Amino acid sequence: MMRLLYNAGIQVYRFLIWVVSCRNPKAKKWLAGRRNLFERLQKEVGSDDEKLLWFHVSSLGEFEQARPVIEGVKKYFPGYRILLTFFSPSGYELRKDYPLADYVCYLPLDTPSNAKRFLDIVKPDKVFFVKYEFWFNFLTELKRREIPTYLFSAIFRPSQFFFKPWGKWFRKAFNAYTHIFVQNKSSWDILVKFKFENVSINGDTRLDRVAQIARASADLPKVEKFCHGRQVIVAGSTWPEDESLFLEYVNNCSHNIKFVVAPHEVNEKSLERIITLLKRSYVRYSADSTAQELEKADVLIVDGYGYLVSVYRYAKIAYIGGGFTTGIHSILEPAVYGMPVVFGPDYHKFHEATEMIRLGAAHTIANYDELSLLFESYLTDPVRLEKESLCASQYVESNRGATEQIVRYFFKN
Repeated sequence: MMRLLYNAGIQVYRFLIWVVSCRNPKAKKWLAGRRNLFERLQKEVGSDDEKLLWFHVSSLGEFEQARPVIEGVKKYFPGYRILLTFFSPSGYELRKDYPLADYVCYLPLDTPSNAKRFLDIVKPDKVFFVKYEFWFNFLTELKRREIPTYLFSAIFRPSQFFFKPWGKWFRKAFNAYTHIFVQNKSSWDILVKFKFENVSINGDTRLDRVAQIARASADLPKVEKFCHGRQVIVAGSTWPEDESLFLEYVNNCSHNIKFVVAPHEVNEKSLERIITLLKRSYVRYSADSTAQELEKADVLIVDGYGYLVSVYRYAKIAYIGGGFTTGIHSILEPAVYGMPVVFGPDYHKFHEATEMIRLGAAHTIANYDELSLLFESYLTDPVRLEKESLCASQYVESNRGATEQIVRYFFKN
């Protein structure tokens, strides 16, 4: 019965995507990307007899977790082809040309017929899912075909529906996983409680990825001129709720420091919102500003994509957006450079956030007064700032290495 409801729900989901696609560009891309998918797969993938590894991620964040593993596989086992699938257009559109994948496409909707047809064409030798990817029909079909299937950088919580009494039917699909690599002991505990033995604590491959990013980060001469030797606070991946608090502090701050704001959505509406809230001098990153204009400005607005990971290297403190809306964005990208990280209250689903708070390398704020008090403490107490910056660096460094362990395990089994 529950399986019938699940499959019906999948069809309802597809119908709703179709309904909103006339007004929602993301939904329109979701549909367009899956049009004639099997025909394209048959032409591009099905005609090749070489061994193939299938990696599936939901979106861009999960891709960043898969990326170091894909690179490790390519380094040590170059003979394998790589198929990379996405569920979300936001990930696919940005990484559809990823050079280490031989094929990049969308995941077909999780129906029994789609799962069978997809696997008939692709014929993967091993399959890798990342973090939260639990697709009942695909997992059931992979188990039936006895294809080695792995889940890594996974997080499990007691509140997830498949650990409730009514979720037992879905939980059986987890038997498809040859091995599950979880990020923390609480995830391990709940799986063991439900009699899963093919589990190990491995950590998060994103820590290896952010270390790679830090080593390869580009110099940004425009940002260097803007900083002009002064301390910088960066607000990254911000939403309106974050900006209202952060920019109020910017307007009221009396310290001789500079600020960078990089909104999550880079469009004229979000940029105009930031500019309207600002009462300090600013420049836009894309503007053809002189060195003098950059040095005189108090605020730099990053109005393009792809710069933020390199901008963090110039900061002393980072504020990360999303904590008042959908959940925080990556706090590891700034932490790898050694700085304390601040964010809103919606962080509990993120293991790295709870751990960094416990270690004193991160803090959560619920309102402007808390944000202001925390920033003032950092700016007036250099000993505290240095101590918490060191904690952030040590957290990243001490938790690296998950990728190598995973790659070794995969190809011993």
